[in-house]
Amino acid sequence: MSKELKLIPPSDPRVQCAIAPFKDEMLKEEGFKDRKELSEKMFDAMKKYGGIGLSANQVGLPFNMFVLGDHPQLENGLKMTCFNPVIISSSEETNVMKEGCLTFPFVFLSITRPRKVTVKYEDENGDLKEGHLDGMISRVFQHEYDHMLGRVFTEYASKMKLDMAYKKAEKEMNRYKKYQNAQKK
Repeated sequence: MSKELKLIPPSDPRVQCAIAPFKDEMLKEEGFKDRKELSEKMFDAMKKYGGIGLSANQVGLPFNMFVLGDHPQLENGLKMTCFNPVIISSSEETNVMKEGCLTFPFVFLSITRPRKVTVKYEDENGDLKEGHLDGMISRVFQHEYDHMLGRVFTEYASKMKLDMAYKKAEKEMNRYKKYQNAQKK
């Protein structure tokens, strides 16, 4: 399959819908031969858009799965493909970090999340995995897991902070468009 995955806009209802459990039979309906092919296409799309995590519903696919990592500055390039992910437990200790989301270009918000999580998921081979995640990898897992629940990171911010972030994002988007136009000349 050579179809390229594309981000869908935040207004698309699929971005904010909880996703049913994944079953391998679902792959053929969307034109994928197996989990590995889907995983590869997801990582390609994630890199194309400059992310460190991408959930299937962000590209319009009805799969309870996401990919994350594969960046040299994130856990030495650790790559994770997570089907039917579950957070088993999370630490009481929290931290605040700036987060962005490919669905909301140029929007960055300070979000409080548990520092550590214990997770279970199936990998691209269908093997059940358990992980004890800390720091940035924990944060990315939680962010992508939220997508599986139909939740987006903007829900964690006050209206005022969200409005400010959108205004800043609009300025950055305009700056980026000017830069692109200057490159064409």
